[in-house]
Amino acid sequence: MILSWVLVLALLLGGTGVASADTIAVQRASLQADPAGGWNLDARFDFTLNSSLTDAVSKGIPLYFTTEFTLTRPRWYWLDQQAVSTSQSVRLSFQPLTREYRISSGGGLHLAVASLDQALAIIKHVTSWHVIDPDEVVPGQSYVAAVKMELDMAQMPKPFQIDAVNNRDWNLTSDWLHFNFNVIEHGK
Repeated sequence: MILSWVLVLALLLGGTGVASADTIAVQRASLQADPAGGWNLDARFDFTLNSSLTDAVSKGIPLYFTTEFTLTRPRWYWLDQQAVSTSQSVRLSFQPLTREYRISSGGGLHLAVASLDQALAIIKHVTSWHVIDPDEVVPGQSYVAAVKMELDMAQMPKPFQIDAVNNRDWNLTSDWLHFNFNVIEHGK
C-alpha cells in the first residue's frame, strides 16, 4: 500500500516537472527613464521551445511572442485606476533558402541570425520599449507595473489555432510579474 502511494506521488511530481518546463519565467523587469521623457521597460524572460514548436519554426511556420505591460494606480476607495495598458509582438520565422532565422516587430525591428538560440536570446530580452508617456502618470504617485509574455496563438494561421486548442505543446505563457513604480520627475 505504501509502495503504491510512493509510486503515485513520484508520477505526480514527475508530471509537474514536465508541465513547468513549458512555461515562460519572468526573470526580472524594471522601468528606466527615457531621455526624451517617459519610461522604457527592460525585462528578461527565460524559456525553451519544445520539440513541436522547434519543428514548426524549422518548417517555416512563424511564431509570435507577445509581451504585455500594464500600469495601475491602487486606490483604497474604488477600483484601481488603469494608467497604461500596451503590448508588442515579435515574429520569429525561418527562411529555408538563406538558412536564417528572422525576428521582426511592428516597431521596425528586423534582424536575421544564424541560429535558433541566437534568435531566442533576442526575443527573451525586451529592452528600451517605451511604455509610459510623461502625461500618463502623476509625479509623486506610486503605481504597480506588471509584465508578461506568451506565445500568441491568435496570430498563428487558422489550422494551428485549431490544433493548439487540443495540443498542450502549443501553450507557452508566463504569469504576470508585478513590481512597484514610484514616479519621480525627470532630472531629479
